[in-house]
Amino acid sequence: MQSKGYAVLEASKPLVPFTFTRRELRPADVAVAIEYAGICHSDIHQAREEWGPAIFPMVPGHEIAGVVSAIGSAVTKFKVGDRIGVGVFIDSCRECSSCKAGLEQYCTQGMTGTYNGYERDGKTVAQGGYSDSFVVDQDYAVTIPSNLDMAGVAPLLCAGITLYSPLKNWGAGKGKKVGIMGLGGLGHMGLKFAHALGAHTTVFSHSPSKESDAKAMGADDFVVTKDITALKPIYKSFDLILNTISADIDLDPYLQLLKLDGTLVVIGLPGKPYAINVGTLLDQRRSLAGSMIGGVAELQEMLNFCGEHNIVSDVEVIKSDYINQAYERTVASDVKYRFVIDAKSF
Repeated sequence: MQSKGYAVLEASKPLVPFTFTRRELRPADVAVAIEYAGICHSDIHQAREEWGPAIFPMVPGHEIAGVVSAIGSAVTKFKVGDRIGVGVFIDSCRECSSCKAGLEQYCTQGMTGTYNGYERDGKTVAQGGYSDSFVVDQDYAVTIPSNLDMAGVAPLLCAGITLYSPLKNWGAGKGKKVGIMGLGGLGHMGLKFAHALGAHTTVFSHSPSKESDAKAMGADDFVVTKDITALKPIYKSFDLILNTISADIDLDPYLQLLKLDGTLVVIGLPGKPYAINVGTLLDQRRSLAGSMIGGVAELQEMLNFCGEHNIVSDVEVIKSDYINQAYERTVASDVKYRFVIDAKSF
């Protein structure tokens, strides 16, 4: 299958138009006519080789929303014309305890990323969603509810599930007090989900200008963190805090916000290891944890939840020739709140 898209040919170089070949359909595969592909900050890190050696040419993109255009002979999960989503991984070992528990993202042999990696055969380079078509095993794709805007759905497949999974795992809901650190591409999804789950939700942001957006998305409280002493009056009051900030920050004031047995979950990836005050963890038996995306079943659960509550990401839709400018604006936090590429422009 011939695909048209955009690729990085060398580390840190601009993305350029790129034509390449997808594999022929295997019996369990579906072909996807991509409609929208989200831009994730991790795409930028990998295209710029900031997370270690990468594979070039690289077609980034792991937030894929489209329509099934063809199916393999053994496919039962989808039919031609179905709305379909593909997220951060496209395969896993399928045999380990994590895979069997529906937690493929924690595959002990390593999940197969949607791009910048090799498929399970160890030879085929996986190319991502910045393109007009895709091929994926039916077991690693999900159904998109019919009432949701496809452009707004695309970021749910990474940013959305990255916040939904820890909120569900740590029991966010009615009677719980949840904090969201940062109101960006990740944080705004955490806010929408925590509010829809019924939790009392507070946004922590260094940008006072984002308060109106936060309140419109369901925030009960908004705390400006330019002066960190503003947190002191609410120490020992939160059940769960999600840190979506990738910058190197001092976690201690936020850990002190947790009540007995509260948990702070790290989601954003900082540039260097955190320094942790262990005394703050010992006090109130607090926990510091991490979380990464979700398995296929949870991804479908999240999309169904979004369909029921009419939740999508706030997006700015762009054409493919704007990707490089979008990368610069993403790095500068100049987007509300995710860029999404219209695949018709490839």
